[in-house]
Amino acid sequence: MIPEKATAPTPIDLDEIRRQAWNAPCPAPLDAAQRQALRERIKRLLEARNAVLVAHYYVDEELQSLADETGGCVSDSLEMARFGHAHPAETIVVAGVRFMGETAKILNPEKRVLMPTLEAECSLDLSCPADAFSAFCDQHPDRTVVVYANTSAAVKARADWTVTSSIAVKVAEHLHRQGKKILWAPDRYLGAYVQEVTGADMLMWQGSCIVHDEFRADALKQLKAEHPEAAVLVHPESPPDVIALADVVGSTTQIIQAAQTLPNDTFIVATDRGIFYKMKAAAPGKTFIEAPTGGLAASCGSCAHCPWMNMNGLANLAAALEHDGPEHEIHVDPTIGREARKSIKRMLDFAESLRLQATGEANVASPA
Repeated sequence: MIPEKATAPTPIDLDEIRRQAWNAPCPAPLDAAQRQALRERIKRLLEARNAVLVAHYYVDEELQSLADETGGCVSDSLEMARFGHAHPAETIVVAGVRFMGETAKILNPEKRVLMPTLEAECSLDLSCPADAFSAFCDQHPDRTVVVYANTSAAVKARADWTVTSSIAVKVAEHLHRQGKKILWAPDRYLGAYVQEVTGADMLMWQGSCIVHDEFRADALKQLKAEHPEAAVLVHPESPPDVIALADVVGSTTQIIQAAQTLPNDTFIVATDRGIFYKMKAAAPGKTFIEAPTGGLAASCGSCAHCPWMNMNGLANLAAALEHDGPEHEIHVDPTIGREARKSIKRMLDFAESLRLQATGEANVASPA
């Protein structure tokens, strides 16, 4: 039997976080000549600065393609940081949101980490301020603290484990088998999904992603009826009634893999539409449709794109490389970084143990 869901109060107004997001400034539009000139300039600067560009699946495809072209990486936040660790470049340029830059710095304290803007936030990160979260953890010393990667360095430092969506279920199963109770933060929907799958005793922080929170089950049912041949791919940051309609529930990387391996030619995708660039590359000829956010109680028609991710552009990427001032460089307090690194490394080592169990092969060790 699944334990009764316990929840934590959220000290931050989620509506205020949404207002902040919708007021995030967008990069100025560029014509084709300007885009090409900036791309060439960025390529020269990356080489001159001994830098590598790592981009998240959700940023503009112009930046994703540039990362691919210059020998960088397009992936989720953890793989971006791991790629930067393995790459010989002295500087890692992170196109994404602030916690991704912090994660890169945590795993690569000896390297410089730059971002196009340090003002690109994440609603999950903002919904879980470190002081309030630490106090809540102190109230529940009997619980193992597991936090999602979409959190600040300080929150990761307070955690026993940091997890990504691709391994969250496996970690919860592992802890549940050991008889441990979990304090989970910050995403309530991902936490609810993990608890439903594993039956673990989980005390939930009440954060959510402003993008995935907008997907609506009623509208998705209607879209499915219009495209009965389509498979529905859903990120587990989505509401439970949306997850219930999925053919595949998975992380960003798992969603891309599903598009490659499933026989369907059409997919309805409930995650940030920035992922379509890599989905189309991985499964050429297939059709991808945004899951609707226009159902009952949604606050936008069909946004499906993070306004803070959208702050990353060619112009501020070039500025980060050209000027590399304090408005672009990520710093993490060394003490916090060391503690945060422990919770991340625990996950990396666990992931490696799972891989070894499945294959019996050795692999390159995770960052120490």
